[in-house]
Amino acid sequence: MKTGCQKIVFQKLCGLLFCLGVFVLVSCSDEQKPTPDSNPPAPANRVYDGTIMAMGDSLTAGLGVAEEDAYPAVLQKKLQQNGYNWQVINGGISGETSSGALSRTNWIINQQPDIVILETGANDGMRGIPTGIIAENIRQAVLLFKAAEIEVVLAGMQMLQNLGPVYTEEFAALYPALAEELNIILVPFFLEQVAGDPSLNQPDTIHPTPAGYQVVVQNLYPYVVEAIRQSLQ
Repeated sequence: MKTGCQKIVFQKLCGLLFCLGVFVLVSCSDEQKPTPDSNPPAPANRVYDGTIMAMGDSLTAGLGVAEEDAYPAVLQKKLQQNGYNWQVINGGISGETSSGALSRTNWIINQQPDIVILETGANDGMRGIPTGIIAENIRQAVLLFKAAEIEVVLAGMQMLQNLGPVYTEEFAALYPALAEELNIILVPFFLEQVAGDPSLNQPDTIHPTPAGYQVVVQNLYPYVVEAIRQSLQ
């Protein structure tokens, strides 16, 4: 059994696996998005209208930033500022692959969230795991969530150009294909307008800074609002 310190070191090492494949991705969307806010978090004992589980790897966990600067906390502030009394739980684990995400899907379901934002697959891609395996892991996780009547927002990702054009294209395509097949909400690219911008990323060039996470939330927000609307139907 790992001690607390060993667990912390292990998580940091897992996060570094993700950082090793430094890449530059450029977003091409000019769509207007809501601006970020700086409202204080709700009191811990507050009764919420619903719960969102942010499930993912180090990009969700907020590797390298304070907990309040990671996207789940920023998203909760933004929702509450705009009248959505919803809780957003940070369920990110640095270094997690899609297989790891699938393995803890039932645990997530047992927490009884209304919505899951699923951000996974990047660590698989860095290791060159076949895209068919990644897609099947995500498919099975989503099917389990849907069977539990949990709304899913799937965060699309893009991959390293140096893995070759065939793999890169297959990887990018698996997210929209799954979203269409499973009839779930898709965020086209989780790091839209953040990837490739040095001012919005930490020195590893892949994990967002607090300012970068503000932009991530700008991009996520309209999709999350749509998921809330669907969950209330």
